[in-house]
Amino acid sequence: MLKRILFSFNRLVTYKSLKPINHFGIHRQFCLSLSRNMKIGTHDGVFHCDEVLACFMLKSLPQYKDAEIVRTRDMVKLNECHIVVDVGAVFDHHTKRYDHHQREFNETLSSLRPELGDKYKIKLSSAGLVYTFYGEEVIKELAPKDVTLTEENLKIIYRKVYENFIEEIDAIDNGVPMTDDEPRYKIRTNLSNRVGRLNPEWNSKQEIDVNEIFKKAMVLVCEEFLYTIRYFLSVWLPARVYVKASLENRLNIHSSGKIVEFTERFPWKEHLFDLEKEMDIKDEITYVIFNDKPKSWRVQAVPVSPTSFITRRPLNKKWWGVRDEILSNVAGIPHCIFCHSTGFIGGNETREGALRMAIESLEAES
Repeated sequence: MLKRILFSFNRLVTYKSLKPINHFGIHRQFCLSLSRNMKIGTHDGVFHCDEVLACFMLKSLPQYKDAEIVRTRDMVKLNECHIVVDVGAVFDHHTKRYDHHQREFNETLSSLRPELGDKYKIKLSSAGLVYTFYGEEVIKELAPKDVTLTEENLKIIYRKVYENFIEEIDAIDNGVPMTDDEPRYKIRTNLSNRVGRLNPEWNSKQEIDVNEIFKKAMVLVCEEFLYTIRYFLSVWLPARVYVKASLENRLNIHSSGKIVEFTERFPWKEHLFDLEKEMDIKDEITYVIFNDKPKSWRVQAVPVSPTSFITRRPLNKKWWGVRDEILSNVAGIPHCIFCHSTGFIGGNETREGALRMAIESLEAES
């Protein structure tokens, strides 16, 4: 749990003043100093996740690290700011004005970054606008120091952070529903809701400095945004690299090129489908074998999509629902452990046995 943090205009506050939270061995640290060399403008009153995140991302950059955040709707004061987000009814990247509330605004990540393709159709909030133009720089600043970030990987991570973090905040702030149908239940614990709950209640009798609470909201979004970036850099990306290397090695596993080997269990499905497309071998991989634990290897049929239980080609149907010695006798393969009743996965005590199960399933009649 985070310690309560009191911010002031003459005090440097960093994540060292929080209870350490260790994700992947990296402590969160973010400078929230408030010197007045530069000014970031946003609106006052009730705050929302998008401008809180926009301000955090800007303050993670060297040029705005020490910027004062000015919360106002006074246009005279906003015009004095070097950059303005979520207020002012102007979007102009050249003058660093990033509002999205004006009627004519319909920009998306795809419309502003057409090189990314046309898949991004959610209208941007102030968070999405800042991420559109500064996201790569933000990622480089917040990346763990022990991670080597190539330009290719930066482009990949930029997309993943947008798809798995920013896009949700854009959609919620712009009132875009997740489904056209009536949802079967409510989600009230997302980041946007948790930021919103920090605002004073309508019937609160306490004197509350909303500007101070705004900074507390920045700490909240900081923690989750850092987790997302570091997850994709330190967990997701290494898995992708591993899958790619295994795909490139597949002909050394079996001459068909349809069997891939992993030496351990890890989340591979999303990467396999993405990389098949990129490597122009779509739908080619049929089985994956991997080491599950000591004396336990698995052979798994590749599904038709990352979330499906329907497979491209199940294991040999003669084995379905059979176990142990009986399965070994039926298959003619020693050390068999099981075959699932639908044929989507099986087990063997040895790598050689798991590979044989994959090869014989490949050669069996459909």
